[in-house]
Amino acid sequence: MTAPATPLVVHVIYALGTGGLENGLVNLINRTPPNRYRHAIICLTESGSFAGRITVPGVPIIALHKRPGHDPAMYWRLWRALRRLRPAIVHTRNMAALETQLLGLLMPRTRRVHGEHGRDVHDLDGSNRRYRWLRRALAPLIQRFICVSQDLAQWLVEDVGIPGRKVVQLYNGVDHERFASPGPKPADWPAHWPADALVVGTVGRLAAVKDQQTLIRALAHSFQMRPDLRKRVRCIVVGDGPERPALEVAIAAAGLGEAVWLAGDRVDVPALLGAMDLFLLPSLGEGISNTVLEAMAAGLPVIATHVGGNPELVIEGETGHLVPVGDPAALAAAVLPLLDDPARRRAFGEAARQSVRERFDWPRTVAGYLAVYDEVLGRDTR
Repeated sequence: MTAPATPLVVHVIYALGTGGLENGLVNLINRTPPNRYRHAIICLTESGSFAGRITVPGVPIIALHKRPGHDPAMYWRLWRALRRLRPAIVHTRNMAALETQLLGLLMPRTRRVHGEHGRDVHDLDGSNRRYRWLRRALAPLIQRFICVSQDLAQWLVEDVGIPGRKVVQLYNGVDHERFASPGPKPADWPAHWPADALVVGTVGRLAAVKDQQTLIRALAHSFQMRPDLRKRVRCIVVGDGPERPALEVAIAAAGLGEAVWLAGDRVDVPALLGAMDLFLLPSLGEGISNTVLEAMAAGLPVIATHVGGNPELVIEGETGHLVPVGDPAALAAAVLPLLDDPARRRAFGEAARQSVRERFDWPRTVAGYLAVYDEVLGRDTR
């Protein structure tokens, strides 16, 4: 008797670029036991170099090259790809891919899961009526909604109106050992920086929603308040994206060229975090921040904006501080006391590391995803 084929999960995403959503997907694929589920990825637009981080052999990655705006032909290409792959589950992520669940009407045997990893960049407060209506309209086709934060899960049930029985909350994980042992500073570390520099930094795509502009303004404000810090405090901004030219202009205009290093996209993030004394996240919106989890795993105190899932990660006054969105003065006011107090930085950092060890790890996260897949398929893997 032939054994049944291992079920295939097809993940439909907008693009396989650099980001928290993509990082979580790659970790799920790499950490899934091969006898439990197979995986494939369909990118509505393009597949980037991030695909190289997938270590499991034989994972199909299909790019549909969607044109800007409405592209009806893309749905035909998607339908052909799904018909060829014959998935047991289609797992879409975020608003950009949600409407592709309409194809579920043509695939009655396929089970459907949708992931909410953060509110849309054009709808940071989640109030867009069209987006809410679309989620409610497609909910009958979707067996489970997976949210990466309690904030998103509560919003989906209470504000959008998705039945609570369909909503599952699963945090992202973090590789503790990778960030606990960062290794030496990168070879391209700025040679002109003082050996005893106090280093603040952030990691994330250079996009408007990440609001690195507020970080630059906060640094300038700090130097105005405390001119003595100009010689010693330095800032690393890790990541790349469309906002880089504007950031370069802002850094030059503020006279911070010697103090700020735009390090670009990196594969040595653990080493860069290991060289920091304080991690800052000035985002306008977040689902759950992988970079905050990684910074905490690296033993760093964190100052983050009070948005999305950030309050679920940063414990005010224990592992860091939460500040209002778009407020350079408030960010500077939170940073300055920690720069002056190494003992408090160490205490916050150790508490942060302990918090993520107790609450966030990839085995737990992957087990949660596989349990959802088993449930919607009615599989008993005991």
